Amino acid sequence: MSSEVQRLLDTITSAVTSLNQACATTGTTIPDIREPFHPSSENFRNSFEALQAARIISAAALQLEAIVAPPQIVLYHVVGGFLKSMALRVCLESNVTEILREAGREGMHVKDIAKCNGQDPQKLARFLRYLCSNHVYMEVKPDVFANNRISSLLDTKKSIAELRSRPLDKYKNTDGIAALFGHNLDECFKGAAYAWEALNDPAMICAEEHLGTPLNKAFNTQVPYFKFILNDDHRRVRFDASMQGMEQLQPADITLKAFEWESLPKGSKVVDVGGGIGNVLFPVAEHFPDLRLVIQDLPPVIESGKKIWTERMPAAIETGQVTPEAHNFFDPQPHQDVSVFFVKHVLHNWSDASCVKILKRLRDASNPSTRLVIMDSAMPYACRSKNQEKDGSTPGLAIDEAPEPLLANYGSMNETAYVLDMVMFVILKAQERTYDQLNKLLNEAGWTVASIKRKPGDASFVQIEAKPVSSSEL
Repeated sequence: MSSEVQRLLDTITSAVTSLNQACATTGTTIPDIREPFHPSSENFRNSFEALQAARIISAAALQLEAIVAPPQIVLYHVVGGFLKSMALRVCLESNVTEILREAGREGMHVKDIAKCNGQDPQKLARFLRYLCSNHVYMEVKPDVFANNRISSLLDTKKSIAELRSRPLDKYKNTDGIAALFGHNLDECFKGAAYAWEALNDPAMICAEEHLGTPLNKAFNTQVPYFKFILNDDHRRVRFDASMQGMEQLQPADITLKAFEWESLPKGSKVVDVGGGIGNVLFPVAEHFPDLRLVIQDLPPVIESGKKIWTERMPAAIETGQVTPEAHNFFDPQPHQDVSVFFVKHVLHNWSDASCVKILKRLRDASNPSTRLVIMDSAMPYACRSKNQEKDGSTPGLAIDEAPEPLLANYGSMNETAYVLDMVMFVILKAQERTYDQLNKLLNEAGWTVASIKRKPGDASFVQIEAKPVSSSEL
C-alpha cells in the first residue's frame, strides 16, 4: 500500500497536468506571485477544470506539509496565527502596501518606508520579514521590500498624500477588500484573544443575544457589536466598506444565478429581507427591470441604501422599481403578495431561536407559490459524510467532497468559511451552520428545501431554495 505522501504527490502531479492543459485550452496563465494582483489574473479559474485542479493542488500541498514538517512547526503555524495578524495589521494601518505600490517593482528600503509612515524601521523590517516568510510581501534585497500578488490585495489604490491628509477616509470609495481585512485584524482579532474568558464567565454565558461575546469582554463594553461600531466613525465606515469587500469575494453574477428570475411574471415582488443597502440586488434590478424589488432593513441602513441607489440607479428609485423600506424582520412581514423572499448572510448573525422567528414571519406572509432563497454558508464536515442526494428529491444536496486522500472539505483551502464562522462567534455569539442545521431551522419554521445550488470551487457557500410547507403538513 503506497504511503499517503506518495498518494498526495501523485494527486498533485495529476492535478498540475490538468491545470496546464486547461490553461493551454483557454489561453490563460497561472498567476505570478511576484506580480501585483489584478482581477484578470484570475481568468484561468473561469475553466472549471483549472479551478478544480488548483483547489486539489493547494489542498494536497498543505496536507503534505502537515505530514512531512515537524509537528511542532505545524502547530506553530496555528499558534503563531495571532502574530501574523499583528504584523499584517501594522502594515495595513501604516499604509505599507500603498507605499510599496508607489515604489514600484524594485521595492523600497525599510528606512525609506519608515520615513513615509513614521514607523521604527528596525521593527518594521521584522514585521515585514515575518510576513515575507509567509508569502505576503517580498524581500528583494536585504531590507528592501516590495509588494507581491498577496500583499497587493491590501491596496486601497489611494495615494500616500491622500491617506495622510484624510486618514479616516482610507476605506471610502474602495472595493472594500482592504476594509474587510482591516475589520478582521482589528475588533475581531482583539475580541478573539478573550474567547476563553468569555466562554468561562457565567455572566457572559447567560447574557442575552449578541451580548456576552468575546468582543464585549475585550473592549469591556455592554453593547452589542453593531451599536459598538455606531459610536466609532472609523470602524463604522470600515465595516460598511468591508461588506462590499465580501461581495467582491463572490462572482459578480452569483445573485443572478441564485434563482430563475426570468421565470417570474412581470410585476412580481421580490423582498430582500435584512438586505442592508441592497447592493446584492443591483444585478437583478439591471437585468430584470419588470420585477418589483423591496429592500428591508433598519431605518439608518435604509437611509444609506436610498443614497446609494439614488447615485447608482436613480431611475430604479424614481419609477418605484426598487423600494428601500424600514422594517424589523422580527415584526410581522407587511408584504403578503411576495414571489421571492431573498435572505443573504442574515441567519448567520442570529441564534437558532431567532432564526426560526425570522423564518416563521416569512412563512406567515407566504402563499403556496412563494419561494424563499437563502444565500449563506453550509459548513462542510472535515470527514466524509453520507448526506448525499436521495432519490433525486432534493437537487444539489450531494456534497462537494475532495478526492481521497485529501480532507473531505479541502482542508485549509476552505478556511475563509471557517474564519467567518469564528468571526460570528467573536462579535455576535452567532455561527455559520452545517446544511443539516440549516435544514432543521427551515423545517421548524414551516419551510422545506426544494433545491440547492453550490458555488463552483467553494465547499461551503450554498444557495437554498425553499417552499412553504402546506398547512395540512404542518
